Amino acid sequence: MLYDRDIREPLFDYLEERYGKVRMIEEKQIGRSRADIVMVLPDRLAGIEIKSDADSYARLDRQVKDYDRYFDRNYVAVGSTHAVHVREHIPEYWGIISVEWLDAQVDFYMVREAENNPRMDIRRKIQMLWRPELAHIQEMYGMPKYAGKSKEFVRNKIVEKVPEIFLQKQISEELFERDYTIR
Repeated sequence: MLYDRDIREPLFDYLEERYGKVRMIEEKQIGRSRADIVMVLPDRLAGIEIKSDADSYARLDRQVKDYDRYFDRNYVAVGSTHAVHVREHIPEYWGIISVEWLDAQVDFYMVREAENNPRMDIRRKIQMLWRPELAHIQEMYGMPKYAGKSKEFVRNKIVEKVPEIFLQKQISEELFERDYTIR
């Protein structure tokens, strides 16, 4: 039986090998759910929900809705006990990564690659950024500082003023450059 703690670190290695330049953010609050992993790629964010053999589908409906609001693509990494039935619980555009023990180590198999998420909301996605990251985007695009205004106001102005194709990549860039030693 595989548990989350057995899956997480080997999954990072698998994803880095598969996608190259990535940054992993763990346990990120998104709406009413917590994303197990946010995988930052140069041009998009991918949410990854881990369903180990010990997990159930009890919260998955709510998690799918929350993941769909924030991420460009979504995956579920499932232990072998869920591999057969997980398709019934996720949209067709979600990717499926199968996880199992093989020769005394954790092995991964991409059952289905994720497709673009039609429900991603850029106004939700930009909520992942901290105020200094928002200020950097404002500076890059010659926007006013909006001193004394709320983060929500600033985020909305950025979404209005910066073309989404550029904003998508800039959000990834800001998350790649994030320094967790300062905040």
